[in-house]
Amino acid sequence: MYSRTGETVVDITTPPDPAKIVHIARDRFEEGKTKPIKFRKKQLNNLVKFVQDNEDAILEALYQDFRKPKQEVVCYEIVPVVKEAKHAINHLEEWAKPEKPKKSLVNLLDGVMVYNDPFGVVLVMGAWNYPLALVLMPVIGAIAAGNCVVIKPSDLSPATSQLMYKLLPNYLDPECYPVYQGGVKETTELLKEKFDYIFYTGSTSVGQIVHKAANRHLTPVTLELGGKSPAYIDNSADITKTVKRILWGKCINSGQTCIAPDYILCTKEVQDKFVKYAEKALLEFYGSDIKDSNDYSRIITDRHFERLVNLLPGLKIAVGGRYEQKDRFIEPTIAIDVNPNHAIMQEEIFGPILPIIPINNIDEAITFINRRNKPLALYIFSTRKQDREKLLSKTSSGGVCVNDTILHASVDVLPFGGVGTSGMGSYHGKKTFDTFTHKKSVLVRDFQAIPEKIMASRYPPYSNSKISLIQMALEERKRVPLKYLPHFVMFLLGVGITIAVYFLYLYLEV
Repeated sequence: MYSRTGETVVDITTPPDPAKIVHIARDRFEEGKTKPIKFRKKQLNNLVKFVQDNEDAILEALYQDFRKPKQEVVCYEIVPVVKEAKHAINHLEEWAKPEKPKKSLVNLLDGVMVYNDPFGVVLVMGAWNYPLALVLMPVIGAIAAGNCVVIKPSDLSPATSQLMYKLLPNYLDPECYPVYQGGVKETTELLKEKFDYIFYTGSTSVGQIVHKAANRHLTPVTLELGGKSPAYIDNSADITKTVKRILWGKCINSGQTCIAPDYILCTKEVQDKFVKYAEKALLEFYGSDIKDSNDYSRIITDRHFERLVNLLPGLKIAVGGRYEQKDRFIEPTIAIDVNPNHAIMQEEIFGPILPIIPINNIDEAITFINRRNKPLALYIFSTRKQDREKLLSKTSSGGVCVNDTILHASVDVLPFGGVGTSGMGSYHGKKTFDTFTHKKSVLVRDFQAIPEKIMASRYPPYSNSKISLIQMALEERKRVPLKYLPHFVMFLLGVGITIAVYFLYLYLEV
């Protein structure tokens, strides 16, 4: 069952019928089962319980799939899921209630609302690199929004996929939130079904396949993809902290993170300093022999291992370079003076190899970044505010983290997502709820005389006077900022007191 080849890794004796799964879920949605807030909260609480009850089993599954260290599982898989679920539970009633936007003059007496409607039956397709968090975090938002969800874990992390397949139905309503396992064949059949929304996390190439399948039904999608996320370092950055923060972001999960720093842009002077301090940092992180460290993961499959090893020829290795196929081990490897035309710069690395591209100045860095596909993340290491603003304003990326890596993805008030080939749409926190919600606009009017009189100009026979009235009613007016309201009230109060005092004086004189 736990094949490492990257081909068929999930053993399915009897392939599930995707049409039946989707049909049952759609019946439950049309019955309104998933819409009550009480039901949604119960499911989210059960999801938290699933993670907490089965922490040891989750640790074991992720160790089987990656040899992933306990701290990485707890901090980057378990804690984010529990935190996201509890955040949704605590804010669900506020998020779900109809929104009441500001009204214009013409609708002053009407009811103007935006209802947060669930889409219906949605599909969440998770990635293998964080096979728990990248499946369940979007599922949390979909449940919170009131949808039924078909949950599709990645077949490349089979132990974690099997764990969810076996245990999640004990916690979540299995008809509303079925778990669907399978490889390419089963996923292809699943994508033939009509969903009301699809959320996919994974590679750009598979993302294009998912997008094409969704287009057949005009199904909206969120695609969380990847790309080559650059790290720019200038000579103002604290090089010791910069090295540790970049290597931490690169070495988590052996570089198999969609927002891992993919390559570095810096001057040759900074490059030399980076290599010098990198050796010290890696020794501090993992000891004298990283292969013996319990804190370093392995590559997910033989196929991915071979792909990474095949990127090494022709590189000038300054740090690392060792690998062992039997254990799918590749040590953190830093290549210097890398030619931009080398194979390693033509695809997302998704592994523990870090090329450094020498540049002369910030303008060269901006040009280099802009001539390539838009990255999922951009990392800027500089204390110069002007240069940071220059990079922010003259490049495009899914997100930016200044003077650190990865951490911007942990801030739940910041939407996380790509742009261009690195993805479309975003999620995290309330944004996940919004992603799985249709914003339904509602206008409510009554039959009272005054509103009818105001809107009577719309009826034939038409006239110039009616045109003027409609233009005046629909004219855009600049709103007075609320911060001036207290001053205006105090001014009126002052005028009122002055007039009152004046008349009181006149009265007393008489």
